[in-house]
Amino acid sequence: MGKLFAIPTENGKLCEHFGHCEKFAIIEVDGNSILKNEFVTPPEHVPGLYPKFLADMGVSTVIAGGMGQKAMSLFAENNIEVFTGIDYLEPELLVSSYLKKELTSSGSPCSHDHDC
Repeated sequence: MGKLFAIPTENGKLCEHFGHCEKFAIIEVDGNSILKNEFVTPPEHVPGLYPKFLADMGVSTVIAGGMGQKAMSLFAENNIEVFTGIDYLEPELLVSSYLKKELTSSGSPCSHDHDC
């Protein structure tokens, strides 16, 4: 299996609020090639659940819009790299930008005090 990315989505594009996404785009990459893109419905949102849910799937990188500090810490504890403050684009475009080393994380957390 290649490297797995998770992107929270709404209407097929990056979702503004991490914890309120409709589905996660799970994109498998080998080298610089996208092998597979599937959409997975997450379990009901409970603070702290998504980092473990994605870690259990083998995800190593999350690309997100806004995300609370607690969620960012939980991803770090699960050895998952996080890029936040990213434009609301299609998941494959975001992963392609990452692979080209053109994706820049603003590190900007969510504007809410809870997990986004």
